[in-house]
Amino acid sequence: MAARGAASSPTLDAAEHSRSSHRERKLDCGRDQGARRPGICCIAGDPIDTGAEGARAMPILFTTDGSPGHRRLALWQDIVCDVYVGLDCTSDLGSAFRGSVTHIPFGQAVCSEVCSDRQRVHRTSQRIARADADYVLVALGREGLGGVIQDGRDTVIRPGEFAIYDTTRPYELQFDAAFRQTVFKLPREMLQRRLGATEAVTAISFGADIPLQPLAFDFIVRLCERAEHIGAEHADRLADQAADLLAMTLAEQLRTQPLPASSHRAALLYRIKAHVRARLADPDLALPEAARELGLSARYINDLFSDEETSFQRFVLLERLKLCRRDLAAAALAHRQIGEIAFSWGFNDLSHFGRVFRDQFGLSPREWRRSSPAR
Repeated sequence: MAARGAASSPTLDAAEHSRSSHRERKLDCGRDQGARRPGICCIAGDPIDTGAEGARAMPILFTTDGSPGHRRLALWQDIVCDVYVGLDCTSDLGSAFRGSVTHIPFGQAVCSEVCSDRQRVHRTSQRIARADADYVLVALGREGLGGVIQDGRDTVIRPGEFAIYDTTRPYELQFDAAFRQTVFKLPREMLQRRLGATEAVTAISFGADIPLQPLAFDFIVRLCERAEHIGAEHADRLADQAADLLAMTLAEQLRTQPLPASSHRAALLYRIKAHVRARLADPDLALPEAARELGLSARYINDLFSDEETSFQRFVLLERLKLCRRDLAAAALAHRQIGEIAFSWGFNDLSHFGRVFRDQFGLSPREWRRSSPAR
């Protein structure tokens, strides 16, 4: 099945020539330079030490280069299953097939770049049932075209565009020629708690329709390009910022299309959460004032939060605790007193803060600070 919106194909000979020359130019990425750098692991050759440098993660390269032709497709399937989720890959190229993936952990997310030949990729119900892989993948087009099919929709990702797909439901990826994509993998919960259900925004291409779309594309691509130079203490925060920007972009899309009631509620809840997060440092943040500023009733706001089995007050508390935990672990903030950090995020009772922190994370604020790997 062809993805909707795909460009018309040139003649077979011209297409094959284009694919061949494109592949030779592009799919060497990392093979000659990256594979010789410390921290790179070539799955098809001798492994190279992947020891971390300081607190920074190092990129790892997986490639079919050097593998016997008859083994390449099987090896490629192993690679994508290891880096992403359980997938089934097919290609008519057989022993001529080539592909590589460079990936690097980045906070709770994973940055990767995939360069490969034409293929079909399926995430099947059987694969989903076999393993608990709860992620959202953001595919950002760099070169070539990529089709995405999920949730009854299909689209084409062109260079400068991106689309998302959810690993908890079946999907199909279609590549009719060599391609290169940056793929940003993040826990589904990171997006879901900002946006709600993902069903309304999968398999939709985002490009330049609204200002946020190219901003989100550029931010995530640049983040992944610089990931190996960013310390662990900053990676979590930047991954959160990427998720925030992505959620804002998707919420904007939700506002411009007819929505089922569940998606409308999700968009409203995202708006409420964004309002709260911008005011967490205010100790007077409360439901009545937030409801008045948002033009919603307090009862309706708590009804929206009940979709996630929480409440306005509980959400505010957990968000403040997460920020305090983050700051207590930051080496750059080691000079700040625990109480100072707690008060900076809206707490006004230190004993209450210590009690709810331990209840949530299993350690006191002082114990957490001492045990933090960033210190």
